[in-house]
Amino acid sequence: MAGNLLANYVQVNVMLPLDVVTVDNKFEKVDETRAQLKKLTEAGVDGVMVDVWWGLVEGKGPGSYDWEAYKQLFRLVQEAGLKLQAIMSFHQCGGNVGDIVNIPIPQWVRDVGASDPDIFYTNRGGARNIEYLTLGVDDQPLFHGRTAIQMYADYMKSFRENMAEFLDTGVIVDIEVGLGPAGEMRYPSYPQSQGWVFPGIGEFICYDKYLEADFKAEAAKAGHPEWELPDDAGEYNDTPEKTRFFADNGTYVTEKGKFFLTWYSNKLIKHGDKILDEANKVFLGCRVQLAIKISGIHWWYRVPNHAAELTAGYYNLDNRDGYRTIARMLTRHRACVNFTCAEMRDSEQSSEAKSAPEELVQQVLSAGWREGLHVACENALGRYDATAYNTILRNSRPTGINKNGPPEHKLFGFTYLRLSDELLEGQNYSTFKTFVKRMHANLDYNSNVDPLEPLQRSMPEMPIGKILQAAHPKLAPFPFDENTDLPV
Repeated sequence: MAGNLLANYVQVNVMLPLDVVTVDNKFEKVDETRAQLKKLTEAGVDGVMVDVWWGLVEGKGPGSYDWEAYKQLFRLVQEAGLKLQAIMSFHQCGGNVGDIVNIPIPQWVRDVGASDPDIFYTNRGGARNIEYLTLGVDDQPLFHGRTAIQMYADYMKSFRENMAEFLDTGVIVDIEVGLGPAGEMRYPSYPQSQGWVFPGIGEFICYDKYLEADFKAEAAKAGHPEWELPDDAGEYNDTPEKTRFFADNGTYVTEKGKFFLTWYSNKLIKHGDKILDEANKVFLGCRVQLAIKISGIHWWYRVPNHAAELTAGYYNLDNRDGYRTIARMLTRHRACVNFTCAEMRDSEQSSEAKSAPEELVQQVLSAGWREGLHVACENALGRYDATAYNTILRNSRPTGINKNGPPEHKLFGFTYLRLSDELLEGQNYSTFKTFVKRMHANLDYNSNVDPLEPLQRSMPEMPIGKILQAAHPKLAPFPFDENTDLPV
């Protein structure tokens, strides 16, 4: 019986504080972290997730890496008997929801932007976003002779070499490859640092000279040299109907609009594909899983134009599955998709935002499962209440426990955001412990769940046409029960 129940066990990880390594790349909170990790172990938690900030490790100069603080932290995680998920964080910390510290990308990279500001994502008004390099420079050798992708690959190679003791002993089990702002595979379409507030539709962010030239070349190839990037899609805090682009029968449904949206979303998919290919080469043979994060853009999901998703680069409409195309690309690398807003209920959202987090979660998880991927989730906002935990439990096993073996679908893992003293105190801690137990199908902690095979080489590159076939038909999600059968 326990053997069959074990197939229902969902691993629980906890995200470490953003500043567990200080802004000057030191690990100072040794005793505090050791005590926190002990309480996580006592709660039965499987592992922890941590941002490995590019801006700290390669901050001194090109090719000059300092891993010492992270090594000290990883030893502590190893001593605690926890597994580790490492995020290759090629973005800035600061400027997004919940950011409490400021860790920019390396200064020597930003210095290139002083003479060439087009290395940064740019909106139509010309505002630059310094959180992450535009995917327009993925293949441009502008950084002391290296392209952006070469910098990311070299960083991962150095990580692989310097963290061999943790990779080879099975401490590090997951490499989440950062692909955009907040580590998510998206454009920075809704930056709080530039005045965006919820539920603004955001803006298309493709007006740097590199992406603009790419678009013009593609339009000319398609026989439309006169087509330009959109000039009718509004500003960060507009509502869809205020714009010509997203209005009913607006630009987004015209031939020109569809061409642009296909180009914009395909660029993002190819960006993820190329960087995952580099990650696969670096971690070949390691017993790790590669993963990427997709942002949970649940506002304006209930309107036909899905405006906020489209500006972020997710070409998802009522008749087009913009997430299954991403999942199809990930099959090439056998990568895991990590999604967010697992704790949200539609009933908690304001009606004006036309928000539908539950339907969005069901769509994205179903897309991943249909493509045969491992699917993981995290919560978007910090919660300590039973309602949030029960929603996560429902999404982790959509049709509940199967006493006779594996359930039809289950999450590969869940990451709780994030570790704090508040989580580990009093009622919050006891509710969290119960939650972990329920995620584990009421079984004790087990370190041998879902063992990983050595990473194999990615399959050959998939033609974009084959990836886009996944967009149609848009299938209904798999069944999800209203409530979990194992509430906290």
